[in-house]
Order: sequence, then structure tokens, then C-alpha cells
Amino acid sequence: MNMNMNHLTIQEQTIIRQILRETSKKNIDNITRTNAYFTYFKQNPDIIWSFLASMVSRNGGWNMCDLVGTIFPHLLEAKTRKQLFLTYERANWLIFHDVFPQLLLYQYSTKINRPMFHLLPYFNVSEFIQKEWHRYWFETDRDRLTIALIINEQNVIQTPVIEHPVYKKKVFQSLIFSFQDWLHFSCVLFPTCGGEVYGASANGFKSLSKRINLGKRLASILFHPRLYPYFFEFAEETAHTGSRHDYEQYFKIKTNQNTPMLRMSFPVIAHHQHAYEDWSLKRRVSPTWLYIPARHRHSIHLTDWYFTKSNQLQFILSIQKLFQLKKWE
Repeated sequence: MNMNMNHLTIQEQTIIRQILRETSKKNIDNITRTNAYFTYFKQNPDIIWSFLASMVSRNGGWNMCDLVGTIFPHLLEAKTRKQLFLTYERANWLIFHDVFPQLLLYQYSTKINRPMFHLLPYFNVSEFIQKEWHRYWFETDRDRLTIALIINEQNVIQTPVIEHPVYKKKVFQSLIFSFQDWLHFSCVLFPTCGGEVYGASANGFKSLSKRINLGKRLASILFHPRLYPYFFEFAEETAHTGSRHDYEQYFKIKTNQNTPMLRMSFPVIAHHQHAYEDWSLKRRVSPTWLYIPARHRHSIHLTDWYFTKSNQLQFILSIQKLFQLKKWE
């Protein structure tokens, strides 16, 4: 944050420092982020994006832990798995670093019943999302704000993660990523305590528009009037550890997959924010992002799909082990 704060009141300077401290404290790892989003949602239930962020962040944790589970260590080299973990972690960290000050400033504004969004530039957030917060304060259109936050956060990671030369070469152009994309293993799941799984696939992860579309589809599933109470119950009742056991414990049929807990598997990563660039000054906001509603081409009920994919992974692993045996014969 490079902006001069001298002309601000002592109160405004204090708010900025407190928000930066709080954001830094909660942006330690996938567990702290997931919990922070959910706690915030319970305190500010009108900001429905924060519940979506918490549930998507849970998936990020499961994806990380899968890398050290019973299957992927046999299919991927250690350095590839480390690179995948760092990609998930960097995207996770960047989004939280960008959005949590916005959420806290809104919360503060509601407490004093006065919009404080003139302080948003001090947190290096896009002009696009600054306008959307102002708009939300006066219009209270939850759906519009949710979509705007989805658009903003996916744009925030586009240049520093998706298009970053290292991640691009080692992750997004790698054979395993294309393979994972094609098989729809990158799926965002919303479990229930009744052992059911809902969600949508994230194929085409490199495409900004496809990720935004996925975010909109996920929001429509998560806040479906009939399903939302079950997802909220799961989030409330189930501590997030990063292990797939978090939701497989509720299944009627047991799977052979086993993933350890995140904090037993990965160190805390120290991140640095590079020079800030406002994506909205360089990239046009497509009207389709904001105005075209989410459409579901596939079933959102994924319980059977989940077991099929688990079996496919087991099958791929057994084939791979067979080839290894052949090599040694």
C-alpha cells in the first residue's frame, strides 16, 4: 500500500491499519482463510459471496491434500505436486489479500451506518469493485454484488497466477493439468451431512470467462432455497481440516481414497505482493459476465459422479502400477 495517508483523519488511518492487520492474521493458510470467510458470513449474512468463498476454499484445501493422499503421489512426481500446491496456495492467498479488506470495510461501514468506501483505494483494489461496493450500499442488490465479487477475484488471479510464466509452463501447460481438466477431476463440491454431494466441474480452468461462469453456477447451487440449509449445516457442523474425510465421513459407501489433514502435510508459505496493477484499467468487463445468468448443462447432484470418479482414479492408479511392474519384469 503506497498511498499517502497523511490527509486522512486519525480514525481513518486507524481503520486502515486494523483492517490490514486483521487480513494478514487470517491469511496464514487455507484453514484460516476458509474459517474467516465463514465466520464473516455468519456476522454479515447479506454478503452471500463470503459463504461461497468459504465453500470453494474448502475445495482448495481438499485439492491440496489430495496431492499427498493415497493416489496422486503414485501418479505425479514430487516436484510437480509441489508446484500444484504452490499454485493453489498462491491463488488462495491473492484472493484473500484482495477481498478481505473490502469485506471488513463494509462491515465497519454497517456498524457506523455510513459508507467508508472512499478508503478502498488504500487497499489496492480495482476501480471496478470500488464502484460495485458504492452501488451495493445504495441498491442492496445481493446477486449483483456476488457476481461482481466473482468477476473481480477471478481477474485478480488471472495475470499473477494463470498467466505467470512459471505457473503457466509448469502447471497449466503440463500434461497432468490437461488430463485433470479433461476428466473434470477439478470439481467444486458442496457436501451435506446426509452424505450427498452437489457441485459443478471446473473444466477450462485457464479461461477467465469459464471460471467466472463456474462461480456464477456455484453460487446458484449453494443458495438454491431447497439445498442451502443442508450446505450451511455441513459448514457449521464440520471443522475444515483439508482431508477428504471431512465429507466422506457422511457417505453411506466408503471410498478407498485417504487424504491427510492440511496442517500435517504442508508448511505455511510466506507470500509477497508484487507491484500492484488494477486489472480493470487494462481489461474490459464483458457484459456476459455481469448480465448473463448461470446455466447448468449437467446435473448438479454429483454423489454418483463422485464415486465414479473415485473408481476411475483407482483404475488409473492400478494401470500405472501394472506398467511399473512390466518395466521391472
